[in-house]
Formats: sequence, structure tokens, C-alpha cells
Amino acid sequence: DVQLVESGGGSVQAGGSLRLSCEAPGHTYSDYSMAWFRQTSGREREAVGTIDLAGTITYADSVKGRFTITLSKGNDARRTLYLEMNNLKPEDSRMYYCAAEPGVWVGYPAFPSRLSFGYWGQGTQVTVS
Repeated sequence: DVQLVESGGGSVQAGGSLRLSCEAPGHTYSDYSMAWFRQTSGREREAVGTIDLAGTITYADSVKGRFTITLSKGNDARRTLYLEMNNLKPEDSRMYYCAAEPGVWVGYPAFPSRLSFGYWGQGTQVTVS
């Protein structure tokens, strides 16, 4: 099983920036599609952005131009998934989750839903005031 660990959440003022990280100890992600999702209480978990096996990155309209997904490779071949968030708005205040799915995500190439991914991190809270 893949265990995903997010970090980097916190509180920031509107217009500020945060960078979230997602690591999978002992795993390289080489055969997995990856994504960032976010959720607020009482609402559906929604995809923020995805990266497929070819490295193609797609963003939700609500974050285009403000959020950037990158996948960096470390010296030990393990990779870290990042979500760089700029010009943050109060409506970006959510719990953010990293997700992974072997191969392509369910429903690919359509923008995914929560059901498209089988592996999840515990989430990290982002609060914008």
C-alpha cells in the first residue's frame, strides 16, 4: 500500500502564499497518477489539480494562474509532490489532500472526482483570513 503524508498547511493572510508537500515514504510514484484535492466541511472533496503518467498537469478553473503543481525527484529516486499556492483567497480555506492511483485515475482523462483515486493522505489544513 502507498501511504501519503502531506505537510505545509497553515494560516496565512489573503494574498499570501503557501507550499504543500506530499511524500510517500519508500515509494517513487513512478507508476502512479497524482492529484491534489481539497474539501471543506459539508462539501464534496474536489480536485485542485492532477498530474498524469506523462507528466501532464491540469488545474481546476478556480485555481488556474494561482496554484502550481510540481513533482520533484530526490537523490534517492523518491519524488515529492508539491502544491504551490499564491494569491490565496479566503475561499481557498480548506483541508487539502494528496491522492495517488496506480496507472491512470478512474475516469481518465476526465477531471477526477474523489472516486477516481484510491490512496489518500491524512490532509493538511489551509486557512486564509
